[in-house]
Amino acid sequence: MNLSLSRSFPIAKAALAAAVIACVVALTCSLTGCASGGTDGSSADADNTSASTDGKALRVAMELAYPPFETKDDAGNPEGLAVDFIRDFGAAYGYDVQIENTAWDGLIPSLQSDKADLVISSMTITDERKQSVDFSDAYAMAQLAILANADSGVASIDDLNQPGKKVAVKTGSTGDVYATKNLTNAEIVRLADESACVTEVVQGKADGFLYDQLTIYRNHQANPDTTEAVFIPFQDAEEWGIAVKKGNTELLDQLNAFIAQSKTDGEFDCLTEKYLADEKKAFDQYGFKWFFDFE
Repeated sequence: MNLSLSRSFPIAKAALAAAVIACVVALTCSLTGCASGGTDGSSADADNTSASTDGKALRVAMELAYPPFETKDDAGNPEGLAVDFIRDFGAAYGYDVQIENTAWDGLIPSLQSDKADLVISSMTITDERKQSVDFSDAYAMAQLAILANADSGVASIDDLNQPGKKVAVKTGSTGDVYATKNLTNAEIVRLADESACVTEVVQGKADGFLYDQLTIYRNHQANPDTTEAVFIPFQDAEEWGIAVKKGNTELLDQLNAFIAQSKTDGEFDCLTEKYLADEKKAFDQYGFKWFFDFE
């Protein structure tokens, strides 16, 4: 598997270290009783529960199309890392969490029209979005990467910025924003969802697809013969935040307190072990920045 890395890493040692860490995390989760999934426990401290809202509905908008963060189980119910995280938040503050599956381009409008109280949907904090909503502190970090067609000859972002190259992006994503600003020599193909972008690359209709490293890693694993994964960094890590309606400082303060606590009490470690254990090992092997590495 060609990952187009800019340097090599001591993979064997990293794999062993990752395995040890995973075992420790799993043991820690079992001993501490991680709250993931809205169980009786919570990562918030006792002081936070004093702000209980006594079962008030918390309307959460997310696009259930990005596993394992936001997706559905076999019965069509919300499932995923972000689903567990926001349910744990609800348990900490006494909210009745109600998740509404919402198309990507309707997420921010759902806040503006009072159809939702918050949005958590792997959304990058950007200056443009800040004009419409308020964001929490970062709860995850991500970097863009390239899923390239195996025959495209693309081994870096500069290879995409060429006349005759076609770049697939999900409309409104930060990959779209980056391509629009920086890949001015290429043709940008904007599509409604991630799977359509991947199909364009697999079928050779597009030379590359810009999205976060996890998505690129997973789709290359699923299509090893027709794609190449290019992980050489070409921008700073992006911060994912939870969006609320402008001026909703009470909810924003609660979210920030919960995020801060989750960074220290093992909440993110437990969620990683439940949903992303294998991917965490791979990221460690290749030296990639992990979603919950905030330093």
